[in-house]
Amino acid sequence: MSRMATFGQQLYTGKVSFDFVGRRNLWYLVSALIVVAAAVGLIFRGLDPGIEFKGGVEFNASITANDASVESLRDAAINSGANVGSPLVTTSGPDAVLVQTQPLDQAAADEVAAALQSAGAQDVSQERVGPTFGGQILNRALLALGVFLVLVVLFIAGYFREWKMSVAAIVALLHDVLITVGVYAWSGFEVTPATVTGLLTILGYSLYDTVVVFDKVRENTRNYQTNLSRTYAEHANLAVNQTLVRSINTTITALLPVLALLIVGTVVLGTGPLKDLALALFVGMTAGAYSSIFIATPLAVHLKENEAVVSGQAERVAARRAHAVAATGGEPSGGATRVTSGGAPARVARPSRAVSEGRRQPQRKPRSQRGQNNGRSS
Repeated sequence: MSRMATFGQQLYTGKVSFDFVGRRNLWYLVSALIVVAAAVGLIFRGLDPGIEFKGGVEFNASITANDASVESLRDAAINSGANVGSPLVTTSGPDAVLVQTQPLDQAAADEVAAALQSAGAQDVSQERVGPTFGGQILNRALLALGVFLVLVVLFIAGYFREWKMSVAAIVALLHDVLITVGVYAWSGFEVTPATVTGLLTILGYSLYDTVVVFDKVRENTRNYQTNLSRTYAEHANLAVNQTLVRSINTTITALLPVLALLIVGTVVLGTGPLKDLALALFVGMTAGAYSSIFIATPLAVHLKENEAVVSGQAERVAARRAHAVAATGGEPSGGATRVTSGGAPARVARPSRAVSEGRRQPQRKPRSQRGQNNGRSS
């Protein structure tokens, strides 16, 4: 823990600095590749909507849940004589198997239930689910998403007095949602109302992490026009480094219980809303932590650097540093630690007070002449 505390202190003071803002093109490329992979999954594999969205009949069969019973009940449903389509058969705990079919009338549903009992199920219950319920959930989720995004833009623009940070935050949020949806497409997990709940939850988590970093950026850049020790980009990069350890610790602490829920929901229960919610939270929190560090702040700085005030301050910082190097007559050595535009620590020589004030520095006599003064005094 002492090493981590020391490392965090070095990040906070700028003694150690990772180049998040300076290497933004690399992060953009990585995110673009991930987003493209998610889009490919959505296009070619698509999402697997749960029974709540497409409607159907769900049979809950009491039987020992294992691979053999799953295959047996699937064959029984297909061979029951009813048009069940491609039934989805999953385990639900150690003593139950769920069989989901397309919408059936009552007579066909009774035929499937009888076939499941003939295959070894002791008790079979059935539940009809209409697509209207899922459609209402989806419409309300989209409405909630739209309202949330509008409120995010207004909040960040009002609190930080910077609309460009609002744009960066929205891009980071959409980035997280698209990655999460893409993981669902590639993994084959069903999209259920619990999935929608998880997606809405990760929006708040991702925004929270981004706002924390933005707040530190605002603190560091409060008087950046008159502070020529760093450029605006370097101040923002320092803010990301200062909040890095906190972001990592918060993310790990939040992901551990979510990972436990995901393992229980997938391995132990096998199906149900728990695993759907946990998967959305796990992927979304991970993507949110990544986007708050590698996407939101670098993008906000990228947009901000187009302003004349920011570019002018960067030119003055460069001129000041060039003057400091020229005053020392060579390469920088010693002096104060700073963060370069690339984010790496560098040493900048500070000119002496006499040089900075334009006064002539006293010259020391050669050692061979120093003894003459002693002879005169004697």
